[in-house]
Amino acid sequence: MAQAAVTRTIREEYEERFAGSLALHARSRSVIPGGITHDGRHLKPFPVYVNHAQGAHKWDVDGHELIDYAMGHGSLILGHNDPEIAEVVRRQLEHGTHYGAGHEGEIAWAEQIRSMVPSAEQVRFTASGTEATLLAIRLARASTGKSIVLKFEGHFHGWNDYALKGEKTPFDEPQLPGIPKDVLDTVVVLPANDPEAVEARLAQGDVAGIILEPSGASWTTVPLRDGFLAALRDLATEHGAVLIFDEVITGFRWSPGGAQARFGVTPDLTTLAKIVAGGLPGGAVTGKTEIMDLLTFKDEPGWNASRKVRHPGTFNANPLSAAAGLTCLRRCADPSIQEGCDRVAVRIRVGLNTALERHGVPGFAWGDSSAFHIALGETCTNRGEGDLRFPEGVPARALKMSGSSPLAGPLHVGMLLEGVDLFNGGGLISAAHTEADADATVAAFDRTLARMGDEGLLTT
Repeated sequence: MAQAAVTRTIREEYEERFAGSLALHARSRSVIPGGITHDGRHLKPFPVYVNHAQGAHKWDVDGHELIDYAMGHGSLILGHNDPEIAEVVRRQLEHGTHYGAGHEGEIAWAEQIRSMVPSAEQVRFTASGTEATLLAIRLARASTGKSIVLKFEGHFHGWNDYALKGEKTPFDEPQLPGIPKDVLDTVVVLPANDPEAVEARLAQGDVAGIILEPSGASWTTVPLRDGFLAALRDLATEHGAVLIFDEVITGFRWSPGGAQARFGVTPDLTTLAKIVAGGLPGGAVTGKTEIMDLLTFKDEPGWNASRKVRHPGTFNANPLSAAAGLTCLRRCADPSIQEGCDRVAVRIRVGLNTALERHGVPGFAWGDSSAFHIALGETCTNRGEGDLRFPEGVPARALKMSGSSPLAGPLHVGMLLEGVDLFNGGGLISAAHTEADADATVAAFDRTLARMGDEGLLTT
């Protein structure tokens, strides 16, 4: 009697077809803790290792071509290896990578930011988004003389000690490894979309600043309700707190002027990174002159020693990042860049929800601007609308955990087998992505859902 053919599981096929990545990960683990250099690249049974990239695609060490939705963690809005940016970086290399001095490129870069971002009166560059949020918090405290920073559940502001509290569930975790309790006590975490709770905390009079992602937590994973940003603006002004928009992801992506321009709410300070440096390392803090002036050396007695905010940084505004950043931002000043990315994202979100409806499994896709997220195993009441910005009937904690749910890993691995690399359970679109990429992604998702269902991974 003939035996039935044995079908490989998603994991088994991944381990076989991505053997080169498996070998590199085993090698990496001997010299790099956990084998990864960024927590967001953790993937079971192992992450993919890439050899080269171009446009919206990248190729792994085993030769698989992948539609990329990580896109440099959101920094590559023009796509991988954009010819114009690559050329200006090559030209700059001929002139040097680090002068240990000022250069005209940093001035032009700052001028370009000021011309695009509504809150930008002055600009100070950093080497990363984490450094930018750290500096913004320091400026808020220095300008107000107060110590408490107010942030919101699930919002990510980098990995500095003041930013991590309340970023992951449970949002009320009492301690974080390596961060002193005294530091954590200077940060208050509140649920978003609750202006009354914010007003009650501000009334205590000790809040230096309010920091948030204006898209909602984790680039719109947990969206903000209409009117919340405007309410925060009014409350911050009323209570003398510095309003900080963390636009590390939304900056130049939600619109040429970022989320603040798209939503018509101007903060006191803005933190930038990713797109601001054109895909190279770099960040910035920008905002009101009266606050930014705290970074200035002055001849006033005692100012430099006791009032000036200190801020060094070896690679701040280095010539390579300045050249790439200026070139990228000049392109991003054209709103057709963002509009094109948004159209592709809508096509993906609608297509994913249509596939979920067809398979009849719990789950939904949602997002805003050029971002999309996928939650499997959860049910919202408005999936039938197709393009969702705010999934109704789903707790914020469930939305925040969607990228790390038990089904997120198999989905990611299954999509890799189909030629698609997701990013934290979703993705970010670049100008290099096409409608054909969107349609291929939806088709890959459809096949992956079918395969996950065959393996009994989906609850119907």
